[in-house]
Amino acid sequence: MGLTMSQRRAVTKAIATRYKRATRAEKGRILDELCATTGWHRSHARKALGGALKPRVVRSRAPRAPVYGPEAVVALQFCWAVLGAPTGKRLAPVLGDLVGRLRRFEELSISEETAAQVIKMSPATIDRRLAPARAGMTLRGRSHTKPGSLLKDSIPIRTWAQWNDAVPGFVEIDLVGHEGGNAVGEHAYTLTVIDIATGWTENRSVPNKARKWVVAALEEIGLIMPFPIIGVNSDNGSEFINHHLLNWCAERRITFTRSRSGNSNDGAHVEQKNWAVVRTVVGYHRYDTPAELLLLNRIWLLQSQITNYFLPQQKLVSKVRNGAKVTKKYDRPTTPHQRAERATSVTSQDKKIMAAVLADLNPAAIQRQIQALSAQLLTLTTSKAAARTQPALPPLTPRASADEPTTRATRAS
Repeated sequence: MGLTMSQRRAVTKAIATRYKRATRAEKGRILDELCATTGWHRSHARKALGGALKPRVVRSRAPRAPVYGPEAVVALQFCWAVLGAPTGKRLAPVLGDLVGRLRRFEELSISEETAAQVIKMSPATIDRRLAPARAGMTLRGRSHTKPGSLLKDSIPIRTWAQWNDAVPGFVEIDLVGHEGGNAVGEHAYTLTVIDIATGWTENRSVPNKARKWVVAALEEIGLIMPFPIIGVNSDNGSEFINHHLLNWCAERRITFTRSRSGNSNDGAHVEQKNWAVVRTVVGYHRYDTPAELLLLNRIWLLQSQITNYFLPQQKLVSKVRNGAKVTKKYDRPTTPHQRAERATSVTSQDKKIMAAVLADLNPAAIQRQIQALSAQLLTLTTSKAAARTQPALPPLTPRASADEPTTRATRAS
């Protein structure tokens, strides 16, 4: 196999200094070596050696004319915001349907030419155009998992069915704490349930980690999912490793498994949704009042429509390790609804229901409702924080004499 042009240039540059300082006989031998290595004619090899040491004037290239105008970029940013700021690889495959839907609901007022420009943008172009808007979107949190009791040793790994993540109905579950950096006292938690095969994600917030709330939230989610729950996999927290959840699964002939202790990667799917859905929507504030709990659950009902019907997800197809290098391949980004539509185990009646729901959904209007509810939630939690940090009232001064007027405060004391 011959050398590439860049390799030939590198070889020429490496021996050019030696060629310049060599005698006539040595130059002949160097030319023979270079011709044998590169396959060049002697005349061309001589010219290449002579020009290798000459400085080259590099002129700046004129920038290309922009392909996408400001109208297309603004429309792209709107579509990106509607879906909750996904990456370019996940946004590009759904732009065709999303742009058409937003124009049908009169959320996007753009020309046909601008719409065509937005739809044909590549994932790399999308990421470059959205880089300024994405800057600074970082959040950090903490874990709330506490070990369960010794009951985990008696939980069967296989009960009613073999675990098969290719069939809709096998889910991972986890709790996300909303303590706001202060774990003292009761505060809300959000139960995250994700179906492994389709990526269908549902959330419900509960007032605390009591087992009855967790089972009740899981029961509610199981009733609204487009397919029955067949298997449940959890971590080793005490909110899951208990007789309540074990009996709930046994009564419904649901496979109940648990992850290995200290190995969070066993629940990688639900851990990713804890960030992508819960934290990016409601953040890390402390929510510990009934009003905040109500707002959280109203948000999750709306967020479920965005996540499951409009936001595409990617599944890992293969992972190959070659020494220190790991090569991963993913499938085409697809929404959970589309994956459920393709699943043969999902009934035709459930597919008709999902199609009817999708037809009337306006993602921009849903996102506005989510943002409005999130603003109310933020107002509630910040007002609590402000009340806790207010300075205490100064102590009342005793009356100097009986002739001084008596105030309402002193009468109350």
